[in-house]
Amino acid sequence: MSDLAASLDADDPLAHLREHFQLPRGVVYLDGNSLGALPRAVTDAVKDVVEKQWGEDLISSWNTHDWIRLPTRVGERIAPLIGAAPGQVLCTDSISVNLFKLLATAMDLNTPRRVILAVDEDFPTDAYIAQGIAQLLGEARCELRRVPASDIASALNEDVALLMLTEVNYRSGERHDMQKFTEAAHAVGAMVLWDLAHSAGVIPMELDALDVDMAVGCGYKYFNGGPGAPAFLYVNERHHPKARQPLSGWLGHKDPFAFSSQYDAGEGVQRYQAGTPPIISMVALNAALDVFEKATIKQIRAKSIALTEFFMEGLGSRGLLQTLACLTPRDAARRGSQVSVAHEHAWGLSQALIEAGVVVDFRAPDILRFGFAPLYNSFKDAESALNTLAVIIAEERYLEERFATRPTVT
Repeated sequence: MSDLAASLDADDPLAHLREHFQLPRGVVYLDGNSLGALPRAVTDAVKDVVEKQWGEDLISSWNTHDWIRLPTRVGERIAPLIGAAPGQVLCTDSISVNLFKLLATAMDLNTPRRVILAVDEDFPTDAYIAQGIAQLLGEARCELRRVPASDIASALNEDVALLMLTEVNYRSGERHDMQKFTEAAHAVGAMVLWDLAHSAGVIPMELDALDVDMAVGCGYKYFNGGPGAPAFLYVNERHHPKARQPLSGWLGHKDPFAFSSQYDAGEGVQRYQAGTPPIISMVALNAALDVFEKATIKQIRAKSIALTEFFMEGLGSRGLLQTLACLTPRDAARRGSQVSVAHEHAWGLSQALIEAGVVVDFRAPDILRFGFAPLYNSFKDAESALNTLAVIIAEERYLEERFATRPTVT
């Protein structure tokens, strides 16, 4: 390890948090932007909920272990990490399901406007769900309009009911200016919905202060809640009196155990519950959030910036940018916690890196992503990845035939 990496790790106020994660020996894990590493606290929490709460206490655990309030309790733990006051964040379902709920709410609240404005480059599921809403409501009531990110401002007009944006682009790592676009949407009477999948947990945000209308985010990336962990949603309290959502399941009822024959929505954000929550995965996410009590989100962001800056400088100093095109902005304020590069053999590069013990990921057709999770990644990790990448490129190892086959999940 170089003197610089060693010095940065020695001065890192978050270095001790790495001990709270189970990381495989000999592996540099830079894929926390897709699936966070396992927090040690999760193992004991899941063992307890399976063996004790479910195994011994059985159905009484809905009361004795307060399973029924887990969506609210976990949501309230996430709230301060995204700048939300109590009563506005709920942990429930997946991002896709939550998007459906919120898009339907927005189209109802902002009628007769009919346009959902989205960006071409954002994660496809957001547009897919919007397409489904448009098909369900019909052309006269809803239209999905997609534009390049550079055209957002000019596309905002009196037809737009909702602007839907991802704060950090999943491919490039570029960050949108939340304040700028929220204000621009509101200036023309549109609502705004932010997808925080690639920013919650690594970037400070102030949803309340910016008067954001709605937001969604996931639990399995930087929150380290495990594969398929429940997502969360945010609805600004000023919309609570009139907000309605179409998935009117029993737990969104104001009195679910009255088993009324008619649906009567619960108060505020609670109405965004639908079916019975997945308790085991909810417990896992709740335990994973413990580590966020040991650091501030500003400290996490500062380390994120330092790690990505160190890595980007290393790409340049090793001459790797003669072969790779860096897609991530050098301006720290304009990037998330990943560095993305493009190469025509990005898939082969990703597989060669993984074989060499550096876990990264690939996004079609030609993007290689290095995700930095400040809670457990070190500057040594970043340096090891750079050195390994340099060797693989110099040897053209990525062209070897065994790296040509792609599995189902890439």
